[in-house]
Order: sequence, then C-alpha cells, then structure tokens
Amino acid sequence: MSKKSKTSGKGKTTKVASDPDRVPLNQVLKEAKANFKPITKKGKDQKPQRSSGLAAAAEVLKAKGQPMGCKDIVETMLAKGMWKTGGKTPAATISAAIGREIVTKGKESRFIKADRGLFAFNGK
Repeated sequence: MSKKSKTSGKGKTTKVASDPDRVPLNQVLKEAKANFKPITKKGKDQKPQRSSGLAAAAEVLKAKGQPMGCKDIVETMLAKGMWKTGGKTPAATISAAIGREIVTKGKESRFIKADRGLFAFNGK
C-alpha cells in the first residue's frame, strides 16, 4: 500500500493510506470527455424531422394568404400530415402558442392578429 501526504488544518503533514487501484475522479472525467462520441443516426435509419405546430401553422397561413381561425388551421395541418397531436384541444394549443409568439416577439412574429380568433401570416 502506498502512502499519500495529507495536510491537516494546522499545517502538519500526515501520511494517509490509499488504495493503489483507485483512480482520481478528475482523471476519469478527463478520459471520458476525450473518448466521448455523440450518438447520431446517419443514412437510411434517420427519420425526417417533423415541423413544430407553430412552424406548420405559419406554413398553412402563408399558403392560404388570408386570416384563418385556429380550428381551420389545425384541421388543415392534420389533413396534410404536417403535425400530429394526441391532445384533446389542439386548436386551443395552437391559439395559445400563436398568441404567445405575438406577445413575446412583437413585430418580429410570424403571425398577426387579424380579428378576434383570426390570425394571419405576417410575411416575415
């Protein structure tokens, strides 16, 4: 068994027994970081990414060119397979998300509120 020096609180050095099989944590972490390779799918196994509900809503409104209600937006997105949801009120979800984007981004938002319950594409 090897001995390590350890300084006590009063400046005295004492010998502490250490296990020769123990590896310092910082050395383990350094080796793990050096050997880290993220798992990525490449080739045929990779699934195409679905767009988010807001991105799909923006596409629908852009294609339509006129204000729409959230119920109509969601029906169009689901019919075209642009978005999938298992929620009970997807129109309310999209309405809340569009409203939140309008409030947070202001003039930079992809959406504008045309009338009560109607949203249009902002053109940006």
